Amino acid sequence: MLTKTSNAPALARERDWVNILFLGSAHALALFAIVYMAAVQFSWWTFGLGTLWAGLCGLAITGGYHRCFSHPTHKASWLLRAFYLAFGAASVQNSALKWSADHRIHHARTDKDEDPYNISRGFWWAHIGWILWRDRSESVVGVHDLEADPLVRFQHRWYVPLATAFGFVLPACLGFLWGDPIGALLVAGFLRLVLQWHSTFSVNSVAHTLGSRPFNQLSSARDSFWTAIITLGEGYHNFHHRFPMDYRNGARWYHLDPTKWFLWTSARFGLTRDLRRTPKERIRAARTAPLVKAS
Repeated sequence: MLTKTSNAPALARERDWVNILFLGSAHALALFAIVYMAAVQFSWWTFGLGTLWAGLCGLAITGGYHRCFSHPTHKASWLLRAFYLAFGAASVQNSALKWSADHRIHHARTDKDEDPYNISRGFWWAHIGWILWRDRSESVVGVHDLEADPLVRFQHRWYVPLATAFGFVLPACLGFLWGDPIGALLVAGFLRLVLQWHSTFSVNSVAHTLGSRPFNQLSSARDSFWTAIITLGEGYHNFHHRFPMDYRNGARWYHLDPTKWFLWTSARFGLTRDLRRTPKERIRAARTAPLVKAS
């Protein structure tokens, strides 16, 4: 279940049939979930569970995998890290360790051959194609800081059971409460999963294709309000690539960035601390001199 780490494609690569079959099956079941709700049984409870699960899993990726583990933009309590790791596993996008390793390479080698989801290889390669190939090397590098976290190590070791439990078994069990376990599995499990995949994948593809580049005109990363809508705030990607250590993607208060609002609110309850912000002077300077080396 998306248990690979890859860089750019090469002749030595092989198709990852585990990922291909799982992705294909999940998409088929997501379509069946729509048919099930329309023709077999529709439940607002099931619909609500799917919406809730999408929100929880989405925040686990954007706030956890991305802004906490890949870029230490804030410090999270053990309880919040456990939430990130549980629902991050449910998102079936690799363990936090592997996801962060790939993402750090992406930032270090953006648009280069080593970039796992290199947009210069095409929109669909960056969106989903890179996942369909297996690298001979399954090593995970550049994440020694995360390897020191026992919760991250636990999730990495037990990633598949955790993904199965939180992504599929738990929603189905909750569905028993209102007599719709099959619908809960299909909607909160597979339909939610496929929609969330394409939301995350859009950061690698759409956010490197559509929008403006006010902070770095040499980077393929772009800012777009529309991309932010479908990615829980990750659409201000040009800003993010210029200032990856900022806990915000949308720097201005009115920028649509639910993840930054979640992190700010979490800090009020002591779940996060040391939220890192780029000084306003540096942001203004970047706007007036946006021609810099891509990052």
